[in-house]
Amino acid sequence: MSETKQSRTLKGKELITIGIFSAIYFAINFVFMVSGGFHPIMWILMPAFIALFTGIPFMIMAAKVQKPFAVVIMGAITALIYFATGQFTMVILITFVISCMLAEVCRAATKYNSFWGNTLAFAFFSLGMTGSPLPVWLFRDDFLRRFASRVCRRIILQV
Repeated sequence: MSETKQSRTLKGKELITIGIFSAIYFAINFVFMVSGGFHPIMWILMPAFIALFTGIPFMIMAAKVQKPFAVVIMGAITALIYFATGQFTMVILITFVISCMLAEVCRAATKYNSFWGNTLAFAFFSLGMTGSPLPVWLFRDDFLRRFASRVCRRIILQV
């Protein structure tokens, strides 16, 4: 019994693996975040592009770490990096928490080693990124007011 519990806990090597693949995930994520600054349509489509290109690091991490909470840790690392870069909002926190929990439930239901279970978990995990452009629709007036004030401040500071 204790052997089963011990095998379900994350070890240092697995935490490092999660950290490495989270960094790769965020590096790819960052490329699309930057490209979202070039055109508003790119920003709105950013979650879809991120989902298309970050599946490989997620799936490799899921294959290497077949234990509970790996996806939650990956989501937490991503959320912390978002917070550090100033892209963090309450909406993205909520979408990340919900999507990570759904992904973990999916992985647990398929015993962490199913390709299709991990694929479905990635689909849920990817939905967390919708929290980035979602405030445009949820809080349209407030969002546009803050955006306009930022643009005006930048123009004034440049003059």
